[in-house]
Formats: sequence, structure tokens, C-alpha cells
Amino acid sequence: MSHSLFSPRRRWLACALLPLCALSLAPWQVRADTTEPIVLEQTVALTGPLGDLGQEFSRGAKVYFDALNARGGVQGRSVKLVVHDDAYDPKKTVEIAQGVIANASAFAFFGSFGTANNEALIPLAQSAGMPVITPYTGANSVRAKSLSGVFNLRASYADEVERSVEHLATVGIQRLAVIHQNNAFGKEYLAAAHAAMEKRGLKPVLVASVENDASDVNAVAEKAAGSSAEAVLLGLAGKPAIEAIKGISQRRRGLTLYGLSVLGTASNIKALGSAGTGVAITQVVPFPTNPALPLVREYQQAMTAAGFTDFSHQSLEGYANAKLAAEGLRRAGKNLSRSSFVAAMEEMRGLNLGGVTVSFGQGAASGSKFVELTLIGSQGRLIK
Repeated sequence: MSHSLFSPRRRWLACALLPLCALSLAPWQVRADTTEPIVLEQTVALTGPLGDLGQEFSRGAKVYFDALNARGGVQGRSVKLVVHDDAYDPKKTVEIAQGVIANASAFAFFGSFGTANNEALIPLAQSAGMPVITPYTGANSVRAKSLSGVFNLRASYADEVERSVEHLATVGIQRLAVIHQNNAFGKEYLAAAHAAMEKRGLKPVLVASVENDASDVNAVAEKAAGSSAEAVLLGLAGKPAIEAIKGISQRRRGLTLYGLSVLGTASNIKALGSAGTGVAITQVVPFPTNPALPLVREYQQAMTAAGFTDFSHQSLEGYANAKLAAEGLRRAGKNLSRSSFVAAMEEMRGLNLGGVTVSFGQGAASGSKFVELTLIGSQGRLIK
């Protein structure tokens, strides 16, 4: 687990980047006007390597907030989601965050997207006394017990890889390779994979990294295909994931591959083509076409009413995140302030969103531990 996020150097950088630090703002004490909209700011990849994932995630959140506002909002106030495209670039995330904080009209950050992006944003938000609601990353670096006002809903990458390794060990597969992206996200995944394997007395037969531009993916695929691995754990997203799966499939068809929730977008599955058949993907929200769950039924109805007929794990996650944020705002009371919101979220125990149970406390651990396995079927669709 990495806790470098709040090292002295990081703290200094956050304050150097943010003149507001000099104001000595008491954390969480800014009180919102009781008639104005509650403004939530989202910095997310709408373009760039993970643009399709970010678009789906943001769409689900917007659908929920639009439906909520049509019903009168929270305590009679509408919730306004302001979306910024950072193209998955942490430098742009910082620029956006600085502008949001300097403008001083936002209540909180919501759904900030990406591991490195959140590692850059959270110190700025903390210094300004702004809550960070449901960041989109499974990294342990944003789940430290010392972080107040950061509320992760999704299960962590460690939870996802634990579920994969647990399943593989249960069916008797023990020779595992780990391929991870050569960035903060990938290194977090590698650490989690090591922990899950050590728990069961296992050691990887191969560990290899892939650059963000996938320039070395063929060499890595060659190593994986030529190894003694019975299965490969993939801590990859975007182009590196797609190219690694294709490369391994070409060289050793049938080798079991396990990817993360960030892999399971419709465009990724389409890009994989036949190479994707049989790839297992962990998910942190229920299956979006399973109307047996109240959350999924509600989501489907809202999406359909908004004119969207394609249901995805990503937009369902955005929808669930927005629903959680709204519940926290409601519990914070009529005289909403950041401090009342943080207190309400920290006191939340056993909230049932309609198939996903959420509990928080002090610190930034995941509110949900929900993880299930899905599979890419022969028709190019996810199946359970």
C-alpha cells in the first residue's frame, strides 16, 4: 500500500500550487447557500485513452442527478454536476482543480477520474477543505485511514485482484503471471496481486510491465505466452490491455486472462474481437442488465427515460455514485455545510442502494466490497 500521496513534498507542492492554503480555511466549515444549487465538480477523461470509460461513467451520474432534480432535488435544492474533460492527464486535472477551488462556488469534487489524477487532486481538495466524493480509482493510495472527507464507493483494485486469485486458487490454478501497467495504477495492482498470492502461499511465475503507449507489449506477450503460467492477471487499462490480450491470444490461444473492471467497456470488448472471448473481468457493481436488483431496475428506468438504451457497468457505477452522494447530502440536513456532509457520510452504516450495501467510517476505505466475475462471451458481450 502506497501512502506517498501525503508526503511532506506532496503537501508542499499542493500548497505551492494553491494560494488558498494561505487562507488557513478551517476544514469542512464552508456553508452553502440554502437556495442556490449544490455544485459538484467532476474532472474526468472524456477524451484520451480512457475517454469512452469516462463518458459512460459521467453519463450515468448525470442521468441520476437530472432525475433527482426533476423530483425536487435535495432539501428543495437542485444538484448541479459540472463536468470537465482532463483527458486522463494529471497536469490538466490539477489545472482544473485549481480553477474550481479559486472560483469558490463548488461544494465538493465528485467522481474525479484516474489514479494519478486523484493522487494529484486530493491534496488540493484537502488543503481547501473540499470533500472528494466517489473518486474513480481502486488504488490504495487514496484509501488511507488518515484521509478525512474522501469517500470511495467502489471496491479497491486489491479487492478485485483478491477475488480473481481466490477464484483461481479455488479451481486449482496456481501458476500465475502478472502483467501490469508501468504507472501508479499498475504498480498498485502489482502490490495487491503479490499480497493476494502470498496469502495463499503462491509466487508469480512471471512479472512484467507494459508502457502506457503499449510500445513494448509484443515482447511482454511473448514472455507471457512462453511462460509456465496457467493464468495471467492483467493490471492494465486502455490500449495496453487491448494489445496485451491480442498479443497473448495470438501466441497462446486459451491461456486464461483476468482483467479489471476498467477493461470492461463496450468499445474495449469490440476492439478485442475474437481475442476477447473467455477473458474474465471483475466488476464492482452488479450486472447492468439484471433487473432483479432494485438499483438496476431504477437505473434502467432512468436511462431509458433519458433516451439511453445501452446499459453498462460504467454508467451504472456513475449512477450509483450519484445516488450515494445525494443520500449523503440529504442526511447532512437542511443547513447543509461541508462539515455536516462529512459527518453524515462518516456515520453511514449498512446503506442499501438496492443491491449494493455501503458503510463508511473515519478515513477513506471503500464503502463497498462488492466484486463479481464476468466473462466475455463468444458473441462479444459480457456474461455472468
